[in-house]
Amino acid sequence: MLSLDPLGPAWDCPLASKDLEEEEGPRGGGAGLPPPGCFSGSWRHDVGLDCKGSLEGAEARAWTVYHYSLLQSCLQQAGLPETQDRSQVPRTGCPGAEVTLCILGSPGTFLSVLLEGGVQSPGNMLLCLSPAWLMKVPAPGQPGESALLVSKAVSFYPGGLTFLDDFVPPRRATYFLAGLGLGPGRGREAAELARDLTCPTGASAELARLLEDRLLTRRLLAQQGGVAVPATLAFTYKPPALLRVGDASPGLRLVELSGKEGQETLVKEEVEAFLHSEALGDALQVAVKLSGWRWRGRQALRLYSRKELGTVVDMVLALLEKLEEEESVLVEAVCPPARLPFPGSPPPGPELAVRICAVVCRTQGDRPLLSKVVCSVGREDRPLRHRSSLPQTLEVALARCGLGEATQVAVVRRRVKAAAEAALAAVLALEAGLSAEQRGGRRARTDFLGVDFALTVADRALTPVALELNGGLCLEACGALEGLWAAQRSQPAAREAAAAPLVETMLRRSAHCLMEGKQLLLIGAGGVSKKFVWEAARDYGLKLHLVESDPNHFASQLVQTFIHFDVTEHRRDEENARLLAELVRARGLQLDGCFSYWDDCLVLTALLCQELGLPCSPPAAMRLAKQKSCTQLHLLRCHGPPWPAPSLHAVPCCPLESEADVERAVHQVPLPGVMKLEFGAGAVGVRLVEDAPQCHEHFSRITRDLQGEADHPGIGLGWGNAMLLMEFIEGTEHDVDLVVYGGRLLAAFVSDNGPTRLPGFTETAACMPTGLAPEQEAQLVQAAFRCCLGCGLLDGVFNVELKLTRAGPKLIEINPRMGGFYLRDWILELYGVDLLLAAAMVACGLRPALPSHPRARGHLVGVMCLASQHLQTLSSTASRETLQALHDQGLLRFNLLEEVLVPGDYEEPYCSVACAGPSLAEARLRLLGLCQGLGIDGPHYPVAHFLSHFK
Repeated sequence: MLSLDPLGPAWDCPLASKDLEEEEGPRGGGAGLPPPGCFSGSWRHDVGLDCKGSLEGAEARAWTVYHYSLLQSCLQQAGLPETQDRSQVPRTGCPGAEVTLCILGSPGTFLSVLLEGGVQSPGNMLLCLSPAWLMKVPAPGQPGESALLVSKAVSFYPGGLTFLDDFVPPRRATYFLAGLGLGPGRGREAAELARDLTCPTGASAELARLLEDRLLTRRLLAQQGGVAVPATLAFTYKPPALLRVGDASPGLRLVELSGKEGQETLVKEEVEAFLHSEALGDALQVAVKLSGWRWRGRQALRLYSRKELGTVVDMVLALLEKLEEEESVLVEAVCPPARLPFPGSPPPGPELAVRICAVVCRTQGDRPLLSKVVCSVGREDRPLRHRSSLPQTLEVALARCGLGEATQVAVVRRRVKAAAEAALAAVLALEAGLSAEQRGGRRARTDFLGVDFALTVADRALTPVALELNGGLCLEACGALEGLWAAQRSQPAAREAAAAPLVETMLRRSAHCLMEGKQLLLIGAGGVSKKFVWEAARDYGLKLHLVESDPNHFASQLVQTFIHFDVTEHRRDEENARLLAELVRARGLQLDGCFSYWDDCLVLTALLCQELGLPCSPPAAMRLAKQKSCTQLHLLRCHGPPWPAPSLHAVPCCPLESEADVERAVHQVPLPGVMKLEFGAGAVGVRLVEDAPQCHEHFSRITRDLQGEADHPGIGLGWGNAMLLMEFIEGTEHDVDLVVYGGRLLAAFVSDNGPTRLPGFTETAACMPTGLAPEQEAQLVQAAFRCCLGCGLLDGVFNVELKLTRAGPKLIEINPRMGGFYLRDWILELYGVDLLLAAAMVACGLRPALPSHPRARGHLVGVMCLASQHLQTLSSTASRETLQALHDQGLLRFNLLEEVLVPGDYEEPYCSVACAGPSLAEARLRLLGLCQGLGIDGPHYPVAHFLSHFK
């Protein structure tokens, strides 16, 4: 991404058959000054571009003014308001406790990223127009690394609103991206600013040098990614170590030279063999160019006929004289444009060529994701370059060339997607093998890539051939296309910004940066279903201190401090909170936060936070949400204002502690009803009751069988075995997982549940994202949010279970903690949002770094397996080992929920098995086929019925 200054003077070269200027950033206007620009607008020029405490020379100041004018021109063309200068009143904030996404680069290149950042994280996406607006300071306790401080920037907000701001004290960057087009001399400053930072960076000079070496990247794509590249002959002088390893690549011929002089015979032999080789296919021309980061955008592209052997040889020899170590001269095939419509005869007139530009981003789990494809169309005899033609969608570009059939266009799109994602995967694999020094810092990564393709024909199929990797220009082209829609106010809602996945990655990496090294006290370790906690804590750099009742719990060896303390007797939570606070102080623990994801420990955690002065929802709110009848009865009294009030979603119920309570309840609550444990979890003991005798029978059975924690650990019996009777609500069941901070809803994720096996309510199946209409989804989200606020739950990650009835959403219960079972895994997989990390951030008093409108990257449909129904299957065809192997192969998602496979009267699901798909229907069909093949589906467990709601 970084454009460094050329190390040598300009040089002359013999005229070629056809000289075409390659892409580059803005040319200077002489003497290191910016180009004149084509700016025409009425924006103010008397704005405060000077940064206090930092002086710019006349040349640097001219570039700052140029980029400010460029920004205003870009905003103007997009129909967005002018930047407002509020730098006279410096902004104050919380350095080190807030997300700060900082971009140093050309507004034209990064406008789409900046605008999307303003939507996803308002006020936290900052554009620095000058390196002087930034400062590096040594990071305490991290030798060799520096923090990056932002003193001045343009802040972006929803609706394209922008403000010129000063920050006192300076904001600490949590993500930094330096880009092209900074002008002479500024590339080196940007490179130095990006090197060895404590915050994540999306580019570095070291990585840029690798990606700007065409020979290296071309070989990487061909070898590691299986991506089609032009046939290439390379003469290299003292090649880098990365080129000396690995096998030869098809179509790539590497000739290592011992010297730059006296190579005439060798060059002639190699060029002649190459020009006559079958590797060139139908190509009629070859290009001769230099390869190496010094030459990116600073040379002419020279094209020759394959018949011009002598001229090609002369040009290669001339360029050899300019080589330095680790550089190459390339002779490559010029891919002939595909003759469209394909197959068939070409239309009359000049043949058209299509150049495809794809932006692909690194997402959760280091997985590449194609975010946008933009094309340009031009005459075959005038090769296409960036900024030389208007951007178009793939569909429009192919239609103009005569290919308008939807299925053929879809095939081309799939091939472009596969090639672009394979290109980024190859780059990420390369980076994974580099040291921190080779990458330019411990946190330097490539988070997005632009891949330029030529569309040609290979083996009688339309094939995208990767020409080069080109981040900034491809991103700029995508932004230009999006600008066409924005200017007309006609952008379809379904069109996602090319920068959306990139901004999500910026936020995710920022969250990791803010949380690294945080000291957290965790109350209750949980069972096997929570094993992911310890892996995630290691990956995020969290320092966990654990309070747990089981002295032999496996997690005791995975934390910084282990405190053995009996937390199962919840009637003594207030006393235990005081005792634990004393233990924490006695051990000298300096905690940033305290939280729990275990149902039994939520009230104790709130009380302990109160004792230690740590952030948390109030204990009274936790108690209210923990006791199910109290939740419903309290919300029934919340009539507003504001309206709609929580009372609209509450359900009549009666608490039950004795047989007399049962007798009274059956006359107050309409039957059929639902009986459940007041403090229960996992649907254990929940049952549909049709009449009064069934109510008495079920109450007696639970009172007898489930008396204390030892009878069924982990379902809340430490609170007692009181029950409640609530009205049975008809409708579809849904989970809504919320992230709430300061009483504001930051994110919501809705999943659908399948029909249960009445009279029980153990979960059978689920899908995510919801298949509901947007209005119904919004009703569920707002109902869940209103119920949480009504109970006083203002900060945390909450799981709310509701039913969607004909009259709207009705509350089943609130779980004032992160959703259980598979929910954290699914949300992380589909949305890239980690509820565990969000909960930890709230516990530390930090606003979770989340996209404002997370977008699902596919669909998941899953089914629960029960020991009572699948004992034989889970011991044979669908054993734990088999399911895990299928998970590792990417054929399903396997979430183990219980360690032991033992059937019982009061069981919880043993595991969840899910399949992914690009659509709900496809994921559903895959899961049904898998369950039939593994033996999970059967007459007594009809999976097709459980999936019937997912349409």
